[in-house]
Amino acid sequence: MKKIYTVFLLVFVVTVNTGQTKNANYDSTLAKSLGADNFGMKSYVFVILKTGSYNPQEKEIRDSLFAGHMKNINRLVEEKKLIVAGPFGKNDLQYRGLFILDAKDIEEARALVSTDPVVKANIFDYDLIPWYGSAALPEYLKAADKIWKVNP
Repeated sequence: MKKIYTVFLLVFVVTVNTGQTKNANYDSTLAKSLGADNFGMKSYVFVILKTGSYNPQEKEIRDSLFAGHMKNINRLVEEKKLIVAGPFGKNDLQYRGLFILDAKDIEEARALVSTDPVVKANIFDYDLIPWYGSAALPEYLKAADKIWKVNP
């Protein structure tokens, strides 16, 4: 019985290993620096920003809070925690925008999002969702920094 099991296990391992292809362009140094797994992927936290309960009517208050929101976004980018950010177009779901955070878990993501002035003021609420995506996602930021003419 042991011989049959050993032969079966050997056939299984050989079959599984030959079913996978190797990437001729694989760069182990880059993969390691980006935290990539064997599939070139990693875990992030996807954040959906939603309309919150506070809607200040005073322009000065609103402008100040959104200036803080942009400052916070830039800080998180500099800290390499915020990988993607942007607003949604008008929609019936009350979704305002999204972040993709390079956070180890939901708790870290919650702590990062809670530093945002518009979240603190309840202008935005949010949902946090674990997300598995390409570990190369942060690499687009290098190109993104070269294509904008004015800072919002």
